[in-house]
Amino acid sequence: MEDRKKNKVSKEERGMFMNDYPHLFSPIRIGKTIVKNRLFMPPLSTNLADKGYVTDALVEHYANRAKGGVGLIITEVTTVEPVYTYLPGDMSIYDDSYIPGWTKLVSAVHQYDTKILSQLFHPAYMAFPLPGTPQLIAPSNVGPYYAKSAPRAVSVEELHTIIRQFGEAAFRFLQAGGDGVEIQAAHAHGLLGGFLTPLYNKRTDEYGGDINGRMRLLLEVISEIRKMCGDHFIIDVRISGDEYSDGGLTLNDMIYVSKNLEEVGVDFIHVSGGNTIKRGSSMPAPGTSPAPHAHASEEIKKHVHIPVSTVARINEPWVAEELIANGKTDICMIGRPNLCDSEFANKALAGKTDEIRPCIGCGRCLTGIMFGKPISCTVNPSVQSDKVEPAKEKKKVLVIGGGPAGMEAAYIAKMRGHQVVLCEKTEELGGLLRIAAVPIGKQEICKVIKFMAKRLKNAGVEVYTNCKITPEIIDEKYKDYEIVCTSGARAKEIEAFQCFKQTMTADDVLSGKGFPGRKIVVLGGGSVGCETADYLAPLIDDMFPANRDVTIIEMTNGLMAGEGGAAKSVLTQRLMRKGVKIELNSTITKVDETTITYSKNGEEHVISDADTLVFAVGYAPEPVLYSEKPIYKIGDCDKVGNLKDAISAAYTLAKTL
Repeated sequence: MEDRKKNKVSKEERGMFMNDYPHLFSPIRIGKTIVKNRLFMPPLSTNLADKGYVTDALVEHYANRAKGGVGLIITEVTTVEPVYTYLPGDMSIYDDSYIPGWTKLVSAVHQYDTKILSQLFHPAYMAFPLPGTPQLIAPSNVGPYYAKSAPRAVSVEELHTIIRQFGEAAFRFLQAGGDGVEIQAAHAHGLLGGFLTPLYNKRTDEYGGDINGRMRLLLEVISEIRKMCGDHFIIDVRISGDEYSDGGLTLNDMIYVSKNLEEVGVDFIHVSGGNTIKRGSSMPAPGTSPAPHAHASEEIKKHVHIPVSTVARINEPWVAEELIANGKTDICMIGRPNLCDSEFANKALAGKTDEIRPCIGCGRCLTGIMFGKPISCTVNPSVQSDKVEPAKEKKKVLVIGGGPAGMEAAYIAKMRGHQVVLCEKTEELGGLLRIAAVPIGKQEICKVIKFMAKRLKNAGVEVYTNCKITPEIIDEKYKDYEIVCTSGARAKEIEAFQCFKQTMTADDVLSGKGFPGRKIVVLGGGSVGCETADYLAPLIDDMFPANRDVTIIEMTNGLMAGEGGAAKSVLTQRLMRKGVKIELNSTITKVDETTITYSKNGEEHVISDADTLVFAVGYAPEPVLYSEKPIYKIGDCDKVGNLKDAISAAYTLAKTL
């Protein structure tokens, strides 16, 4: 052991000739093309196109990621025909008029020695229902679970036209200087993914019936693209290595499919997983395990000779390095972290991983996409452009409060050239984020606090903790300062119910200020109430005597109003598995020292054996101090919202100071 320690080379001794991630930053051959590293960016819709055309915003968005060091970028969905729209702001390439915009985009990416593929797609039954859209098409008259009407089965003649459209779209991208295309056939998503999965393909002609029939369309599309674009043009196919669904594609199916893809000339395989039917399977929830599809890429890799990639929740460089070094994959697709920090790759290569803005996997980057909003990020309000303009007039700025809004405002103000002081009344920065990080699956929020605090230090912001600001202090010390107040919010309590023998707020529970008993009623089924119930409930519902018995009482007909996607689905399922009782459409009507009475569907129910009532009924803005000077209010003290709201408001204000 001592000899091994002696021979170990320190990071300092390694110096410039070796980085911390030698596998991740080694080049790789894709077909006949050499890509400079194995950190690729997968497709993520941005809604930045204009009627399918490339915009300056799109060029800047992708150029920033190329400048940030990514080896290869796969653009978002690019439709190949004019009838069906996937999202109103997505890209297209169905005729030659699109080529000039794509040429501009490709050139912007190529200047940083980054390769670029366009993800070709036919939305079929996933199309956006714009007025005038004809009946949606599908492999069979089987629509997705959220469809409002059944699609019609596409005809064989139509398929021949669509195959040609894929080839022509790929050729246009080649004319624009693009390096290749990705064919989306994963997640039971769009026409090709739908044909591949037995969940949607019920055909009995040559394009269905068994796995060879179901993958025929995909293989014919690939052959057409290869015929039109030649051997130097990269073709990759995105697949689900396993759909994790009864009746869906299995890993064994996809090993067979992958062998066939290699045989028809595919250059690499992008292995995702899950489908659009089973929530949380294709876009995993925050707090879940990194690289959930790596078992599939590892197995497929054993059976083909072309590179294989994996994707999903690869949020840190060391995870990507381990996946490649341990033979799980050849390439790591890193998407949302590259949205969160466009310099992800460069910082990792330079050994500055603690400077990478942390992606928390919340999925809010895509929350507004279906409603026509552009892509955004909770942690990075400047996701589309990192430019921060210097202030014309340098000022002195006092930021009151060291939560996320305060830390963001102080940093951006400092970057604009102002002299900035931040004062936090407690002994640590973070505000309510420190409590938000406590529930199960929320640990990544700790990284946000750490990152924001270190960034303030590196920028030279004066930070004072245990420092409570009063109007008198402002008038004495900070009279010539711009004042930004981010004093946050406090958890609400219902005074009439505080007569119960033990009450506390969810924040009291999560901060350790309150310690509940064994039979707990949580009032409120919003995100905070559900996360607190999850935190208190036993890890498994095994009827162990020491387990807590938890009941959620919620007055509406659903949990976590305003939330959606994988996080909500996974948390709801976990509560049910743990045996948490969920009483919806229920209102507490009476509380005394020992009983809690609630009404549901016109009937009264009495809980007589509870020992703790936990309030999860929202937040009220903290009072803002007043002085003779005008004060800017941002974050929860202005309007209670989520983390994204707080950081975005702070960023917007600081840019105007």
